[in-house]
Amino acid sequence: MILLESNNRIIEETLSLKIKNVLGNLKQEGISITVADFDGALYRISNPDNDKTKLNVSISLKFYKELEKHGSDMVLSREYGDMLIQPEEGFDVTIQVDLSNIPENWEIVVKKIGLLKRNCFAAVFEKYFDFQEAGEEGQQQAVVHYRDDETMYVEAKSDRVTVIFSTIFKDADDIILGKVFMQEFKEGRKASATAPTVLFSNKEPPMGLKDTKARTGEGVGYITFVLFPRHTNRETRDNTIDLIHMFRDYLHYHLKCSKAYIHSRMRAKTSDFLKVLNRAKIEEEGRKKQSYAGKTQFI
Repeated sequence: MILLESNNRIIEETLSLKIKNVLGNLKQEGISITVADFDGALYRISNPDNDKTKLNVSISLKFYKELEKHGSDMVLSREYGDMLIQPEEGFDVTIQVDLSNIPENWEIVVKKIGLLKRNCFAAVFEKYFDFQEAGEEGQQQAVVHYRDDETMYVEAKSDRVTVIFSTIFKDADDIILGKVFMQEFKEGRKASATAPTVLFSNKEPPMGLKDTKARTGEGVGYITFVLFPRHTNRETRDNTIDLIHMFRDYLHYHLKCSKAYIHSRMRAKTSDFLKVLNRAKIEEEGRKKQSYAGKTQFI
């Protein structure tokens, strides 16, 4: 299966192009573009006050205030340092790139800026991974409404971190395909003992959300990941965050791809059947003509 990229490629390619133009002593043009990403994320790349030597990269997340409660500002300060500036109006985070002072490792910087949304998400995971590492149980469960009707829950125990995604299946066949995907994740654990435990429930939330306001009803699904210390330790946590923060998008992307594949196979099979029927029709007409010609000759 295809893994979705954690970075935003449009942001990276745009920044790379602007920097290469500067290094190549090419004429600088003004820029103002808006980019939409998964989970309602909105980016904007622009020149502040029409200053072509500066590039602002801003992001807007509907749920950023919830991430802020878990230390997203500290994580972003750690990752971007003095590139962080006062957010532009209508946005939650703004990073400024100085094209008149390009560092030698600019490719690494561009890659890091492309991970801006991922690094916003990272705060909540790092916080609860640290709780687990320190054996601090009883911490309040993190609740992030990452979409209008969908929520992510994160909770730490002394020996594990539980991450639960609620998601909405708008079509009945999405639920069926979703169950097939979840079964494959369970089978994957048999093949790899290091894989996390994955659970799936439909209509009703799992026991960990029993006393919460978690949604119930038709089309509501819950996917639970049980992450153990081998997934949350400091050597592997970055990869874990890369993968798990994109899981909801990964799931629905593959559901759509599966439906498209099934439809293409159905169309191909229908085309084959039509060819068979057309051949049968031609052969039948040929036999009738031969029979009619034989009767005419006999008379």
